Amino acid sequence: MATTERLGPSRTRRNSNKNILTRIRHGQISGGGLSRGTEMSEALLQERDHQAKWHGIPVMLQRLYDSSHLNSDLSQIHSIIKEVASFLSMEAMSFVTEERRTAQESTSPNTYTFDLFGGVDLLVEILMRPTLTTQTNFPKMSDDLVKDCLSVLYNCCICMEGVTKSLASRDDFVMFLFTLMSNKKTFLQTATLIEDILGVRKEMIQLEGIPNLPSLVQSFNQQQLANFCRILSVTITEPDLGNDDKHTLLAKNAQQKTNLCPSHSEVNQVALLNIPGFIERLCKLATRKVSEASGASSLLLELQDWYTLLDNALVLDTLMQMATEDAEQSSTESPDESSLVTSPLRHSLPQSMKIVHEIMYKVEVLYVLCVLLIGRQRNQVHRMLAEFKLIPGLNNLFDKLIWRKQTSTHVLHGQNQNCDCSPEISFKIHFLRLLQSFSDHHENKYLLLNAQELNELSAISLKANIPEVEALVNTDRNLICDGKKGLLTRLLSVMKKEPAESSFRFWQARAVESFLRGSTSYADQVFLLKRGLLEHILFCIIDSGCKSRDVLQSYFDLLGELMKFNIDSFKRFNKYVNTEEKFQTFMTQINSSLVDSNMLVRCIILSLDRFESQTDDVRVVEVLSECSLLSYMVRVENRLTILFRLVNIINVQTLTQENVSCLNTSLVVLMLARRQSKLSLYLNALREKEYTEKYPGCLLNNFHNLLCFWQRHYLNKDKDSTCLENSSCILFTYWKETVSVLLDSDRTSLCAIASYIDEAYMDLGRDFLEV
Repeated sequence: MATTERLGPSRTRRNSNKNILTRIRHGQISGGGLSRGTEMSEALLQERDHQAKWHGIPVMLQRLYDSSHLNSDLSQIHSIIKEVASFLSMEAMSFVTEERRTAQESTSPNTYTFDLFGGVDLLVEILMRPTLTTQTNFPKMSDDLVKDCLSVLYNCCICMEGVTKSLASRDDFVMFLFTLMSNKKTFLQTATLIEDILGVRKEMIQLEGIPNLPSLVQSFNQQQLANFCRILSVTITEPDLGNDDKHTLLAKNAQQKTNLCPSHSEVNQVALLNIPGFIERLCKLATRKVSEASGASSLLLELQDWYTLLDNALVLDTLMQMATEDAEQSSTESPDESSLVTSPLRHSLPQSMKIVHEIMYKVEVLYVLCVLLIGRQRNQVHRMLAEFKLIPGLNNLFDKLIWRKQTSTHVLHGQNQNCDCSPEISFKIHFLRLLQSFSDHHENKYLLLNAQELNELSAISLKANIPEVEALVNTDRNLICDGKKGLLTRLLSVMKKEPAESSFRFWQARAVESFLRGSTSYADQVFLLKRGLLEHILFCIIDSGCKSRDVLQSYFDLLGELMKFNIDSFKRFNKYVNTEEKFQTFMTQINSSLVDSNMLVRCIILSLDRFESQTDDVRVVEVLSECSLLSYMVRVENRLTILFRLVNIINVQTLTQENVSCLNTSLVVLMLARRQSKLSLYLNALREKEYTEKYPGCLLNNFHNLLCFWQRHYLNKDKDSTCLENSSCILFTYWKETVSVLLDSDRTSLCAIASYIDEAYMDLGRDFLEV
């Protein structure tokens, strides 16, 4: 009986505590009744505190609320906030180190209690109160008080995603935070909180709405500007919807029809470009040397603040690894200096911290520049980057910072896969992506060379008795690389030393390929051939054992650009692939995934077509008779097999920017067949293949639907059509004519797809095209 009596009151207290929490939460949701714990009496809160394990947080919030009026004693407010902060900071630190568990309420009870009893809303009120009154003679909040308020809010965001989303939904608070960034003493805490908030906003913020944005950005020092780039990256990049269906060309075309106005990210990019000196300062940040950055002493003072802005554990691990490597190297050079006092680790750590500090800055800056470089204002950005000598500056940093050592231990990942890369790996990938964007279909690509290399290109053209490329002639030599090597040549050197499974191989190949893309330049190809690039690519495809589909695809694409229309490349290919075993290995790699290799297949077919028209050249005749690759592709049955597979692996619903090349390659096969008056032969072969496989009408109907989509997609896109024409050297009018001939509804035409589909199987799958 006594036991029952002891249990009764305890149950009552627990139920009472639960009722209080339920009432508060219900009030917050419904807007009626209790909406924050500070509306309850302090006596009641103290009575329930011990049993509920609130650690006095509701009582502290009650005191904070009572003392936080406009003319209150700010020192008292500050002391209460610091007391609360001690409970929350430990939870936030624990939460980060435990990799952000999902059960937030149970793992962060103090933070949950703080938010439930109105702590988050109260801190926002305290911060914003001076902006909501016309009174001028109120006490001014100290920088330390503002920093502590921001830190508490950030800790709450770390532990509870709901807090972050709630703050993100308040446009007034978000805009207010940007005004705090003008104060250098509160900048880092503000930037940290803004970055977290913008990362969960449903609607992208409009930079034009930030009060006095140009003057704000111009007031930043270089370190602040670099950190601000972390925030900008969220505002100038379209959010990834994480739904593959949204990335299909069908969906993108439909979206473009409904969204005729520029997107928010595009508007934000324009806003940034309109800020005087913005791009110039980013170029200076991207190219400055470590010795030009802030000293080690100021870095150590800043470290306490900025570590929260970065992936702290990852950065610290990298710092220690770099310091250890420096120590090991120094120990090898000075084996007698082994005492703790003269330890190389002790002396090298600040320099290593400076290097990673600078690398992290440059990662953010390069990302912003890269996004701007592929945006609608590309030509304007290109002119600025050239004018402010970004490329020569990066060239001067290449050996000492960008690729100062081989990074051998990192996880291979695809180009679209998220991963926790170390700062150095992220830096290298962003650098390579920037080079890719800079060179791609733009005449400024020759800025990647130095004067001697430009002269070499001119000499190649002169020797071949062909005119120099106009872009090469027009290159401003005041803006090119200096030193013994240009940036492209330096990249080739490290590319050939990269381990077989390195994820850098993908980006390196993409960057070099972009230099070759566009109208084919014989001089550019020979320049790279002379540096052993073709042999390196073939080694990677045939002999290295590389199994990464991403890396192989990038090498296939690069090989295609390097070999297209170039008789020297095919001679070199035949010299390297000098056995049947090597050739079969090469073809196995190609046939294992035509989505990855079809660009190379297209280049081979186009080259073969050109060579067959140049049989008066002895060198061409020799290569045509000896090259195993050309001999394979000249056989119609092999082309038909490739055509069948290309048409069979795609349909309108699955077309993306990645695999639409399969459709264009199949069109190249048929355009060349049409030139040779063999189009009906190919179409009839496809029909026979259908019946052999026992699904009559499916293949040809699918191809018919694909071509209908092709007309819709390309006839409204000038850039895409120009790229097709430049890369194939086939006039776009001939592309359009061939598609029209194939889609002709006249069933008596031997060049129309409809002629090869029996009446009973017409219009299979046509409904899907209307989606």
